[in-house]
Amino acid sequence: MQNMLIFQSLWAMERRSAVYPEQTLEENLERIAVAGFDGISTHWYDRSYVRRVAGLLKQHGLQAEGQCFPKTIDDLKPALEIAAEYNVHHICLQPDVRLRRLEDCVPLLEGWQRLGEEAGIDVLIETHRDRMTTDLFFTLDLLDRLPDLRLLGDISHFLVGREFAWPVSDENHALIHQILDNSWAFHGRVASREQVQIEISFAHHQPWVDLFLGWWEYGFRSWRKRAGSNDTLAFTCELGPKPYAITGRDGEDTTDRWAESLMLMQEARDLWTRTGLIISGGIPAIFCIPDQITR
Repeated sequence: MQNMLIFQSLWAMERRSAVYPEQTLEENLERIAVAGFDGISTHWYDRSYVRRVAGLLKQHGLQAEGQCFPKTIDDLKPALEIAAEYNVHHICLQPDVRLRRLEDCVPLLEGWQRLGEEAGIDVLIETHRDRMTTDLFFTLDLLDRLPDLRLLGDISHFLVGREFAWPVSDENHALIHQILDNSWAFHGRVASREQVQIEISFAHHQPWVDLFLGWWEYGFRSWRKRAGSNDTLAFTCELGPKPYAITGRDGEDTTDRWAESLMLMQEARDLWTRTGLIISGGIPAIFCIPDQITR
């Protein structure tokens, strides 16, 4: 059966605080495992670091999303070699180039796709600011050229980048849906039209939370239609530290990002269950959908 894996970003575990000390890698992974996450997201191009991480993942029964930031086709090779040695669920590729012409981008994307296929490792192109995919319209043009391009959808960047008016128009919903229809994994963060990461536990941010929950539900349903019967979808909770996280006058986070990561994990699981409602033999399958988390 299709399944969802929910990862926690190790970058999101950074505190960058003058009050609270940083936790060790071992402490972070134990905390992630105990909380019920299925794995982590972290860099996957430094062999000595990955060796250490992989040992801890095995100890806790966790999986991984491996991130890399290539500028050339060959830059992807070390990450794939390490991924073949220390398995990952998929590679999250942020194309670290800022090209203005589609003609210059297509050979890179085709080269990365080819290397991933040869290695037998899923390579997904993340939608991210200050990367090849920084602009929504440009990324949609890339999809017109390469309709089979597999994306990793972090739609928070597009909402900020285009500063969608509120309420979001049907036209803009349709544009985001095109991205979601080509997304094979997701990064979870809630943005507003002015800020890339807002506090999901604040009541006045609920409209933005609902917007993203609606987009993710659409994305999950789309993925279920495209994916194989035994495939797994990865959703990464990625509530980053400052300057992504909003801080107060004291320089500290205005909210508990770990607590919000747990909330986001539960929301994603609820959406996954909701999108899994099926009719078998004409009789609806019944699932218990937990009440929305109180914020």
